[in-house]
Amino acid sequence: MRLPINVGIVGYGYAGRAFHAYLIGLEPRLKLRAVATRSPERQSQAAADHPGIDLFASLDEMLSHSDIQLVVIATPHSTHAQMAIQAARAGRHVVVDKAMCLTVAEADAMIAAAREAGVLLSVFQNRRWDGDFLTVQHVVTSGQLGRLRLFELGVWGHGHPRGWRAQRTEMGGMLYDWGSHLVDQALLLVGDMPQAIHAFSQYDYSDTDVESYARCEMRFADDLLCTVEVNRIARLGKPHWMVVGDAGALVKEGLDPQEAAMREGHIESAAEDPAHYARMRTNDGEVRVPTLRGGWREYYRNVADALTGAAELAVKPEEVRRVVAVIEGSVASAREDRVLRLRADGTYG
Repeated sequence: MRLPINVGIVGYGYAGRAFHAYLIGLEPRLKLRAVATRSPERQSQAAADHPGIDLFASLDEMLSHSDIQLVVIATPHSTHAQMAIQAARAGRHVVVDKAMCLTVAEADAMIAAAREAGVLLSVFQNRRWDGDFLTVQHVVTSGQLGRLRLFELGVWGHGHPRGWRAQRTEMGGMLYDWGSHLVDQALLLVGDMPQAIHAFSQYDYSDTDVESYARCEMRFADDLLCTVEVNRIARLGKPHWMVVGDAGALVKEGLDPQEAAMREGHIESAAEDPAHYARMRTNDGEVRVPTLRGGWREYYRNVADALTGAAELAVKPEEVRRVVAVIEGSVASAREDRVLRLRADGTYG
């Protein structure tokens, strides 16, 4: 593949502008060449941010009138599957922002389209490179906590959903947003799918059908338990991580600092507040565990590696299909208030 690889972004809201355009700009083998957005204001913003790029009103126009090799889809969740399939069938490599899509059927169709076209398909699960997750993963895999028995992870905040994220038909529900990252991290930590899930939700906004709170409880083999929570009406929260093994426990406060540094234009300056270092207690006593350095820029570095044959793709769509299965099952579980069990096809019912 010729370098640099020409990239086009569909959607220039916060994700397209602050995450994808910025991180693509840090990878020398990728070059942002086009943006597609229906909004004239966002077209003007994209032109000001990246002088000389091509501007389009739609993915159709971008595919018809540009030499883009990699399409990045940063639009509402409900549009991801259709756009990814369209781009793949046009012979373009595809990165889809999280959530990958809303249903397993959509995920399967996306994967099939990419395979048939012989193109790369990946999902922007950048929080696999969060410092807190890398730290927890290291502690767990090193055996310092013994056999893992229980862990909880969540995001607690306060604020009304806005724009398309206030429309359930477009965003799918709270677990499709932050929950996509948390479920992905949980499945990576365990290395397997949960045998059963039970989910719960609350609705505290009179003007939207999106939850104010969502929780998914997962039971894995060997009775390992995990709880994922996302809350939008909490003025005070819980630790981001609580991990319990039969030889120790760990508690971690605070979110990864990369987003704040990225908004200021210098992600490499991101530094964890030592007050947020994890506390770990074992039979040897209690210690503070310094947070490993996160690295979101690794996502697009790996995409470039994969496209040039230098490395295997880090975030494979088949892996993220599992995340979609858990979230889709969780939505059904909360609606029906019942435990759903893993089927042979990797879905829940």
